[in-house]
Amino acid sequence: MPRRNSNFPSIPLVATIDIGTTSARAILFSDKGQEIAKHQIEYSTTASEAPEHSQNTDQFRRRSSLLRHDEPIFSAEGIAISIEDNVEIENNRSSVGPTLRFPQPGWVECMPVHILANAVQCLVACLITLRKINQNPNLKVKYKVKCIGIANMRETTIVWSRRTGKPLSGGITWTDVRTAEIVQHLEKMIDEDRKAELREKTGLPLSTYFSAAKLRWLLDNDDTIRDKYERSDGDLMFGTVDTWLIYHLTKEKTFVSDITNASRTYFMDLETQDYDDDLLDFWGIDPTKIMLPKIVSSSEFYGSFAAPNLSNLGFHNKITQEAYDILKTITGVPICGCLGDQSASLVGQLAFNPGSAKCTYGTGCFLLYNTGSRKLISKHGALTTFGYWFPTQDGDKGKPHYALEGSIAVAGSIIQWLRDNLKMIENAKDIGPLASQVDNSGGVVFIPAFSGLYAPYWDRGARGTIFGMTQYTSASHIARAALEGVCFQVRAILKAMANDAGSSGDFLEEALSSQSESKPLLHLATDGGMSKADEVLQIQADILGPCVEVKRAQISECTALGAAIAAGLSFKDPEERIWRDLEDVVDKIEEKDEVLSNTFKAQLPDADRRKNWKRWERAIERAQGWLQDED
Repeated sequence: MPRRNSNFPSIPLVATIDIGTTSARAILFSDKGQEIAKHQIEYSTTASEAPEHSQNTDQFRRRSSLLRHDEPIFSAEGIAISIEDNVEIENNRSSVGPTLRFPQPGWVECMPVHILANAVQCLVACLITLRKINQNPNLKVKYKVKCIGIANMRETTIVWSRRTGKPLSGGITWTDVRTAEIVQHLEKMIDEDRKAELREKTGLPLSTYFSAAKLRWLLDNDDTIRDKYERSDGDLMFGTVDTWLIYHLTKEKTFVSDITNASRTYFMDLETQDYDDDLLDFWGIDPTKIMLPKIVSSSEFYGSFAAPNLSNLGFHNKITQEAYDILKTITGVPICGCLGDQSASLVGQLAFNPGSAKCTYGTGCFLLYNTGSRKLISKHGALTTFGYWFPTQDGDKGKPHYALEGSIAVAGSIIQWLRDNLKMIENAKDIGPLASQVDNSGGVVFIPAFSGLYAPYWDRGARGTIFGMTQYTSASHIARAALEGVCFQVRAILKAMANDAGSSGDFLEEALSSQSESKPLLHLATDGGMSKADEVLQIQADILGPCVEVKRAQISECTALGAAIAAGLSFKDPEERIWRDLEDVVDKIEEKDEVLSNTFKAQLPDADRRKNWKRWERAIERAQGWLQDED
């Protein structure tokens, strides 16, 4: 029902800021999950910089600027809106520079102020779209932003000054591997019992992936940060991207981190949901010398929105007064939802029940398996993390929900490889039609372990391998085998996770009719580029078998939607919420007809499925250890 204020009937919207690894976006969602306005920015990088004195320099600066738009934005109402004159950068010779930098091989840095500026720009663009929509005389009601949610890339580490608010170095992203020596040293220094103890507390292995090693590297190698740390003057602040954004976008300068992000730092105990002195000591971090954000739930009031002064943070280009004026229309709106990106995708896929799982098919694959309020430490190579924590919900639904997580290094990138290296296809979208020209892979097994095998095999020495080729083998067989190679790895991870969750034997091999109502896996929700192809999802369903349905996301931006749901559920008064509870979320967002048309069930006979899986396992055995030292 429309909400009313003293001026006109209004429909509440949730604004989401979604900060990814290579792009940022803002989206305004209705309670039906509809995108009312959206704007996205692809990051500029050092790899795409033009020479300083190139004749194309001005054109490059205009194209790569964070705070200028030259192309129309299309709203959910189909109205084309140009905001070229509304968000204008000053004429200034100094460009804002790239958002992502690659200063050395294996190093990946983001510029924290640019990330913040991206968020501001995307919000401004959406609000301008919204203003245009609300000016439509045919609208009987107006839209109004009621709350704000944040989704973000996890593990990325930022250190900044409390006094100035400025970052003291580039942010070290989750993909950065400069900390490899630190991690390898620690692995050699501790025995297996200590590793198991750390894994029990954190749910994580020692890895360059997580924030702790990145902070340790900054304290060891950045002179400014090290000096401030040693002076212990209370000026040093640490946070991940969620903390950085909330701190700078709230009037209160709120210094918090939601549990799904904090659990990826390697500083938090999964049981206590707080920082652990033993873990901090393990990494040599003194919390009296550097401030750590308060760990909070995924859905509560963090602070009131206030536009940051970007110029005070050293940002060279400024947005216009008109842009700041339109940001004033959401000043005071609560920021009250926050989730790390993979958890946000789990929520956006509406995978709320224990036993639900989601798979995002991006460049690689990320799988999250909802285990409810049970903390399960994987015995089969998965990570333990938090899915979400919505304390306004009743009973167990209001408790922190854990998840098992697994990743696959190569997914969508195998399609790029077939396109760019083997020239089998001209466009990525051609992979489905090519693979569907044959009914099966003709005995070919393709293990796409270009950089080793991740969960559940964890073999750095494995390499990409193709088995079973004959003169009969065609490009279609290889293309189909490549897609199957991704889907077989998804099956392996889900099998391992279900076994961690207490399934006896291989539940994927059990007949559907013999299963109890409490299945170890209810369904697999999918999103990401590869999931757009029906052929991929049918292959996935055939490999998983009749026990598991594969469902494609109704809403492509499910990561942003997840953060919107977190914000919309945050109000203590149910009447104030965008959605009263999780059941209301499902009822309003899930379109039953859409679910049916986007659900895929196994069509392959069980005997063929079992034979193919055994063939895959034999191929895995032979591909592993390819780079082992030889005499």
